[in-house]
Amino acid sequence: MKILANKEIKNLFLSLSLVWGVTFLLAEVFLWLSYRRLSLLLLILFLLAGGAVWAVCFVYFNRQNQIMEQAILQINAYLDGDRNARIECDNEGELYRLFHSINSLAAVLNAHADNELREKEFLKNTISDISHQLKTPLAALNIYNGLLQDEDIEVSSVKEFAGLSEQELDRIETLVQSLLKITRLDAGAIVLEKNAENVADMMRDIELHFAYRARQEKKEIILSGSDHLSLFCDRDWLNEAIDNIVKNAFDHTESGATIRVAWKELPSGVQIVITDNGCGIHPEDIHHIFKRFYRSRFSKDKQGIGLGLPLAKAIIEAHNGTIEVDSELGIGTTFTMNFLIPTKL
Repeated sequence: MKILANKEIKNLFLSLSLVWGVTFLLAEVFLWLSYRRLSLLLLILFLLAGGAVWAVCFVYFNRQNQIMEQAILQINAYLDGDRNARIECDNEGELYRLFHSINSLAAVLNAHADNELREKEFLKNTISDISHQLKTPLAALNIYNGLLQDEDIEVSSVKEFAGLSEQELDRIETLVQSLLKITRLDAGAIVLEKNAENVADMMRDIELHFAYRARQEKKEIILSGSDHLSLFCDRDWLNEAIDNIVKNAFDHTESGATIRVAWKELPSGVQIVITDNGCGIHPEDIHHIFKRFYRSRFSKDKQGIGLGLPLAKAIIEAHNGTIEVDSELGIGTTFTMNFLIPTKL
């Protein structure tokens, strides 16, 4: 019998039998000495009672054994690859609590497996995207290098190709640096050094950074907001995020365009809004612009690598902020960032 293969159950039955046997013998001896006529009747009653106890225990443990066998079958099915295998645990009791915990463990393992699969797929796609992004500048560098090796090349051409090579190298460096920053943010390897920073000062830094480009492209940056509003943030990182959004505005506007940067205090936080009157974002792209390496088929920007906006989003979310975009073709685009103030939560 399978249930007696379990040493503890076997010992339990032996103990019950021993207790029953000793009790029966003592009672039989006592009654034999005192009431001999009741001895036979007591023998029959003890045999019936003992048999009943044995039967009840056997049925109970046999049922428990069947439940365990079914549980083992489901566990083995899960180990063999059936991710939907589960143990029935609708009843109450410690055993069913154990089964419920096993089912919960299986669900957690499935979730981890799904996450790992997504991470592998993401890594595969990222490597593919990086390879694709590097092909163009590397091919250009190879061509420029070949041209520079020409003995008959003129000095003016050498300077031109050297300048073009430098542009491609800058592009590769931007790609690598952006990827490293996003990866470190995703991995939680960056500790943001947050302090109370004046928002107006930060926006003036952004304006100063793009002042030369604005003059060259005949564009205007207009700032508007309180001079006394503060935000608890890592100034360098958040400036980089806003920098990337403003750069995106410059990349997608024509000469004479206006880029507005406004900020204000909300009941529960700080809002920063960047608006341009450029070409706008096509409706097909609006839900994809924060994806890494995403390039719109409608975009005229051939130099971008598709990491500026994803990096900005990662930095803003690392500050417990949110970013939203609203755009209309031929009218312009608006990026809205909201940051909660911890003291007002």
